[in-house]
Amino acid sequence: MKIQSLDHLVLTVKDLDISIDFYCNRLAMQHIRFADKRHAIAFGEQKINLHQADKIFLPAAGTPTMGSADLCFIVSTPMPQIIEHLNAAGITIIAGPVERSGAQGKIISVYIRDPDQNLLELSNHI
Repeated sequence: MKIQSLDHLVLTVKDLDISIDFYCNRLAMQHIRFADKRHAIAFGEQKINLHQADKIFLPAAGTPTMGSADLCFIVSTPMPQIIEHLNAAGITIIAGPVERSGAQGKIISVYIRDPDQNLLELSNHI
């Protein structure tokens, strides 16, 4: 078996509307509705399905938990503009910019938190 790529992942969120607003209006992702009243956010060729904590879809993770994710997004926007965008959107940068090792080499990253306290790393390839 050879795994090729990640199709989607799931974030457990407290409030769908707040999460959709954050990811779409502050981080410029796209809101997708699918199946029977399900929601996701999309970017590039990926998506993140959003499951509200009190309405989990089955099958589900063994312990769906808000705030347990640590995600790294590669951003095509240059780092100075990322920082400017986050500041204008009122999003606190909790660390960075700092150099890290990404899946395809060196990256420079800033870290923020989403409304559920998931750690989000926004990065540029170096």
